[in-house]
Amino acid sequence: MSLPVAPKPALRRYQQARWDEPIIFELTTPGERGVLVSQVEPGVREAVGDVVAALPASLRRASKPKLPEMGQMRVLKHYLRLSQENLGADFNVDIGQGTCTMKYAPKINDQLANTPQLTAMHPHQDPADAQGVLEIVWQLERMLAEISGMDEVSLHTQGGSAAIWANIAMIRAFHEANGEGEQRREVITTIFSHPSNAAAAKAAGYEVITVYPDAEGYPSLDALKAALSPRTAAIMVTNPEDTGIYNPAIREWVDAAHAVGALASYDQANANGILGVTRARDAGFDVCHFNLHKTFGTPHGSGGPGSGANAVSAALAPFLPGPRVVRDDDGTFAVAEGGELSIGAVGPFFGVIPALVKAYSWIMALGAEGLLAAAETAVLNNNYLMARVLGIPGASAPYATGRRRIEQVRYSWEELYQETGISSEEIGVRMTDFGMHYWTSHHPYVVPQPFTLEPTESYSMAELDEYAATLAEVAREARETPEVVRTAPHNQTVHHTHHDDLDDPDRWAITWRAYQRKYFPAESVAS
Repeated sequence: MSLPVAPKPALRRYQQARWDEPIIFELTTPGERGVLVSQVEPGVREAVGDVVAALPASLRRASKPKLPEMGQMRVLKHYLRLSQENLGADFNVDIGQGTCTMKYAPKINDQLANTPQLTAMHPHQDPADAQGVLEIVWQLERMLAEISGMDEVSLHTQGGSAAIWANIAMIRAFHEANGEGEQRREVITTIFSHPSNAAAAKAAGYEVITVYPDAEGYPSLDALKAALSPRTAAIMVTNPEDTGIYNPAIREWVDAAHAVGALASYDQANANGILGVTRARDAGFDVCHFNLHKTFGTPHGSGGPGSGANAVSAALAPFLPGPRVVRDDDGTFAVAEGGELSIGAVGPFFGVIPALVKAYSWIMALGAEGLLAAAETAVLNNNYLMARVLGIPGASAPYATGRRRIEQVRYSWEELYQETGISSEEIGVRMTDFGMHYWTSHHPYVVPQPFTLEPTESYSMAELDEYAATLAEVAREARETPEVVRTAPHNQTVHHTHHDDLDDPDRWAITWRAYQRKYFPAESVAS
């Protein structure tokens, strides 16, 4: 006789581990060691001499660094405990990462990037001894040229915003080379394009003109045409936008920009749902970029390392940033600085090699058919989740009402907020009590009480259902037991973080020693 099986709860029972773990500097025990390094043999010491004394005085420390002192077991326990106090893509449903495209990153790609042949390399290494990695970079450029339809690609930039900066720098250099640098001082973007486009253009000295949606929720073509003039340097747009809405008139936008002599720059940070479906060059764009740490399965790594890819038409190829990897006539690979028109270096060396290897591996594993399947699945997942979310009372998806979205949606809890007073941010905090990540929106907050979900192709139907059910439960709590939501989190390692601390630079302490100096000056001096 078999025992009855308890039914699975509607929502996952979740309790975050809490260790009250001190930071590693507080765990130090003077004299404790993880590894005992052998002393230098007398003969070697005599032959080499005093190595430290040979260093310039400016490179010598006045005192030994105050590093934590602890054994291997304690180090292991410390970091494992910290890992249990986190949310992460490997053990939580990270659908709520919004425009960051947190997809599954195959572990075999991490292993490839961590092989000694790669980790032991140095950017200044003789190219003759680095042919394999240089070929990977060169081949990846060819792949991204095919994916984008562009003529040339540089993998030099080290993040999405850095790639956007390179785009506007190339646009500026192009107009200056044509004698129109002083004339063209305006850049046009849309309100739901990635904010880094407007920020990079502004930082480059341009006046930024922002186009808003029309009555149907799409970027207004009429507003664009009204803004275009001989003063326009470029349009810089994200498509699909950060609402998940794809601009069906994108070719008309590009043609309108070209009609006044402006360039068209395509921010493809949201390319996760269009791989193999449409390409930047098919719409006539002059320059575009990808975030390899979003679309191509390279993890963000908690803010780094990122990697950008700048793709351009032949007319803009001379302006690409560098150095870049080139293939010589004999088939060998070398590293070359940019030409006379190049905007030069935007970051060090010729790319973030671990990120490039992972992106290369991801593309090679999927192939052309696999990339298309990933995009189609991402779109299917997103629209399935949208149907579930819009079935929750109080949730809506402003703009393009009733239309499909591509790979994400910027939703709104405005109706729920007006009814209950519970904000989107409070709902997001409560979601962590169920082990779920949740992202509201980046500025500007045009959508009221926003929350942005992007399921990617990685998540199963069961996980999408679980996430939607959790959202529905928190929305129910907002109506029936609002204090539970308002006072969350309850199952986490920490309680509310006071925004007064986050918003006041005088209270910040970026490092442990800065914290000691600021709050315990007497002890800091004594140590």
